Amino acid sequence: MTDAITAERAAPEPLLSAGVVYGDASRGGAIAAARAFTAEFLAAAPAVLRGPVGDERVELAQLVVSELVTNAIRHTDGPCRLLLELGSDALEISVFDQEAAAPVPRGHDPRRIGQHGVEIVVAICESLTVEPAPEGKRVRARLSLPTGRTGPADTRNGPTG
Repeated sequence: MTDAITAERAAPEPLLSAGVVYGDASRGGAIAAARAFTAEFLAAAPAVLRGPVGDERVELAQLVVSELVTNAIRHTDGPCRLLLELGSDALEISVFDQEAAAPVPRGHDPRRIGQHGVEIVVAICESLTVEPAPEGKRVRARLSLPTGRTGPADTRNGPTG
């Protein structure tokens, strides 16, 4: 438990963060809701960044969220929590669930139908980590943002636009 707390504190404070819990995720709708939540969250990014997050990055973030939430729903019991944390150069996507075992990427097999989620996340993101959490685990993916977003928006002269 101490490691997870230390890992969270080691990261810089996010500029914007939001989370949601899907209590009975197995009943359906959680994946679509998580994708919509992610799009809405990133739509608020211009308030803290130097501009909007590009459509491609929003779509990639939604794909990562879909894969991580799908894994939590399919392979664990109980609720899952999605946490989005926006930094000046990256989006941290975390999914908490009640299963301690880490997801395992499978080897490349073009004949396999499905079960490519972890492979997709690894290919898209700069990092993927699994950390112990008090009641399960936290799967955290880091998706970079375009290099033009180097810091918080300058609000000294008031709002623009």
